[in-house]
Amino acid sequence: MLLVVALAAMIALAAAVPAAAGRLGRNTGYPLAVGFLGVGLLLAIAVLGTPGDEAVTISWPWLPQLGVSLALRLDGLAGLFCLLILGVGALIMAYCPRYLPVEGHHTTIYSLLTLFALSMLGLVLAADLVLLVVFWELTTICSFFLIASAGPKATKPAVKAFLVTALGGLALLAAVVLLTIAAGTTDLTAILANREEVLASPLAWPIGALIIIAAFTKSAQLPFHSWLPGAMAAITPVSAYLHAATMVKAGIYLLMRFSPLFADQTAWSVTLVAGGLCTAVFGAMWALRQHDLKALLAYSTVSQLGLLTAAIGVGTQTAMAAAMLHTVAHALFKATLFMLVGIIDREAGSRDIRELSGLRRVMPTTALVTGLAGLSMAGVPPLLGFVSKEYLFKGFLQTDFAPWAGPVATAVAIGASALTFAYGLRIFYGAFGGPTLQGRLYEPAWSFLAPAAVPAVLGLLLGPAVPVLDTVVGRAMQDINPAAGPPGFALWPGFTAELAMSMITILAGVTLFLAQRPVERTLLRIPTPGALFERGYDGLLRFGAFVGRPERSNATAPYLVRPVIALVLLGGIGALALTDPPTADASTVSPLDWPVVAAVTLVVIGSVLTTSTLGALALLGMAGFLVSAWFLLAGAPDVALTLLLVEILTAIVAVLVITGLPSRFLPRLPVPTVAAGALAVAAGLAATGATLVFTGDRDISPVGDYFLHEAEEQTGGTNVVNTILVDFRALDTLGEAVVLGVVALGLLMLLGARDAPGTGRPVSAADGLVLQLANRTIGPVMLVFSAYLFLRGHNEPGGGFIAALVAGAAVALSYLARGRLPGSGGRILRPAPLVATGTLLSLGLALGVMLLGEEFFTPLKGSLPLPLLGDLSLTSSLLFDLGIYLLVLGLIFGAVDRLAHGLPAEPEPGDELEPEPAAAAAQTTPEKGTP
Repeated sequence: MLLVVALAAMIALAAAVPAAAGRLGRNTGYPLAVGFLGVGLLLAIAVLGTPGDEAVTISWPWLPQLGVSLALRLDGLAGLFCLLILGVGALIMAYCPRYLPVEGHHTTIYSLLTLFALSMLGLVLAADLVLLVVFWELTTICSFFLIASAGPKATKPAVKAFLVTALGGLALLAAVVLLTIAAGTTDLTAILANREEVLASPLAWPIGALIIIAAFTKSAQLPFHSWLPGAMAAITPVSAYLHAATMVKAGIYLLMRFSPLFADQTAWSVTLVAGGLCTAVFGAMWALRQHDLKALLAYSTVSQLGLLTAAIGVGTQTAMAAAMLHTVAHALFKATLFMLVGIIDREAGSRDIRELSGLRRVMPTTALVTGLAGLSMAGVPPLLGFVSKEYLFKGFLQTDFAPWAGPVATAVAIGASALTFAYGLRIFYGAFGGPTLQGRLYEPAWSFLAPAAVPAVLGLLLGPAVPVLDTVVGRAMQDINPAAGPPGFALWPGFTAELAMSMITILAGVTLFLAQRPVERTLLRIPTPGALFERGYDGLLRFGAFVGRPERSNATAPYLVRPVIALVLLGGIGALALTDPPTADASTVSPLDWPVVAAVTLVVIGSVLTTSTLGALALLGMAGFLVSAWFLLAGAPDVALTLLLVEILTAIVAVLVITGLPSRFLPRLPVPTVAAGALAVAAGLAATGATLVFTGDRDISPVGDYFLHEAEEQTGGTNVVNTILVDFRALDTLGEAVVLGVVALGLLMLLGARDAPGTGRPVSAADGLVLQLANRTIGPVMLVFSAYLFLRGHNEPGGGFIAALVAGAAVALSYLARGRLPGSGGRILRPAPLVATGTLLSLGLALGVMLLGEEFFTPLKGSLPLPLLGDLSLTSSLLFDLGIYLLVLGLIFGAVDRLAHGLPAEPEPGDELEPEPAAAAAQTTPEKGTP
């Protein structure tokens, strides 16, 4: 139960941020740091309360039909990553109050950082594959918003990071689907326990490849590395947390978690070792090219993650233990270095080592802390980074997928480590060595420096005291290999081959640093591989612009021609593929159908031939009314009523926009007219053929028969159409409603409401008298009829959608009569509140019922006696239908508002947009240093 309490506490912390930030401002980070430590204490209690070879688990059914559970598991490996997530997270939260400006969007940063930590905790604690994917995607979303929160300059890097990591999310989702098929379960513990069954499946190789892709995208391995340096556009606390303990460590965790399945598979080992070592060398080389300290640290992270990935690929007990130890060491020195770069940037006003020099004289404590973290990263004794690097070398020597693999892997790792030593010296000397150029600087406050100093000091203390990590790493090792013993870490294991490798690394690193100018010139001649992503991304955008070019036309033909041609082609292909064409069932044809068909034909011909705008609109409306009557004759009153209401709303919309149309159509050329007519006839034939194929001489389908006979017993409703929409297939309706509601809210926020109190469309006296009389007499009747249709929808034609159309027609009529929307002076009857309320009601109801462990929509207690309706059963589907009603009504409010006032005019090509005041000032004020 403590696992649930821990996650609930993180949710509570995120929920409390707005109130706390309102009172404490940027100091909100301090109570959040305490909260992170408190959650860490809860998890520590959970771990200490169980034997060493057991895990803390908890599970609830989530999707029982699919065997999916909300299952959490805190074992040794999850505990190791929880320690990093919460420990480093607490330091970052304590660092933020002095880093963030006094005035700013503190709520956004603190909320996103807390949700980011929650997502990572959920990821490492997830014991079900589906839950793992959910939290994996949440980390992607949180990182996107965290990077983008830095301002306009961070938009493109945030999109890049999202696209690359979302690609990995899709790969992980595909791997989960295949793994579920292969293992027959989504239980992660059961899957890892049945290794032979998974490897015996023909899906084993695709599963392994997809898991590697997912991990490589998240942990910035070649060729998916380019998003991570770009993410440096984020503010320093975000960068520090992302690099040290969260986002990039998710891929490392995924590889460690699934290594019991694939550890001794040659393809797995070769891919991870080769990819990881190439990434380690590349990242270290590119770090030596950088002058910006954050960019240097970003490529450093790429390099260090490459070493971790390669060690996981080796797969031996020593290599895995080394990877876990180096994960801890990397979290400590990288958190320190990023926070110190933020301090230097704040104090000196720059991160460029070409503009920094001699800061050790004015900031000696900062220099000391930076030196400790840099030496740990470089692998210098007696720091923790030295111990972890030694064990990495020892692990690489055990690479055994080929006779030469061990020596080659070790040699490449030594090269990458030498480069690491060189750029570690570059960091320290670039900022703190040389003559002092900024003599007026001084040490930051201890409240600013302490969060960065703590992990550096821990790295110093844990080097000699590294045996204390045997228990943590050993317990994590047992989750990968139950037979694994304690790793036996030691600062001084004696004169070993690894010690000799460390000496070679240091000597080579010093040599590279002393020759940094020729080394840098050589590296600058190598093209940047990150440009490949930029070219591919730009090419994709150009292709999208080419595909969407017809939709940017003001004419209707470009919009219609492609889907109509596609309909004709699909109809032709279907006709050729049909071996047993169905015949029409004569018993379904009524004598009354033919007059309707004849009338529709005449109306269509008339609408094609007329040159009058008003006549065309009238004929199109008449066609709609005739088709509504045809649906009514066919026994589909719900569809007929819906179409009839849509036609009424269309007529009202036509009244709103017809004043902007010419009274006559322009003359049409013969050739396009004939071509359009031929295409229309072909489309009609294709549609007729498709109708025959799907509704010809056939019996009712088993699904249709089930709905007809089980609807009343299962749902209590006799209107089969409505029960399908809000009961049987309510999840589909919910998905469509949420998507529509979110898109509508986005558009309303983007375009803004146009109707305001005291404003509206002028109404002439003559028109106003007639319309106001109609509004006052018919409007209330329509609203009552709307309520009637809504309440009876479960048993008779009606329901939320149809009722909302009736109410929407009353709204539009009110606008025509009064020149403004009803309730425009208030805050409730507005498009955005209505859409938001409907969406949240539908979504909240569905989630609430599911969390209670019930079916998606279940009857509530009690009934309500109503005149003309009898006893109305109060069901959750009725409330869900109310959400649909509010959503559709809000959409109609917004459509009437927008169509009546018109959309904002778009600038014509070549028009100059007047710059904003700030931009105009920038154009007239010379930049610093310019003449």
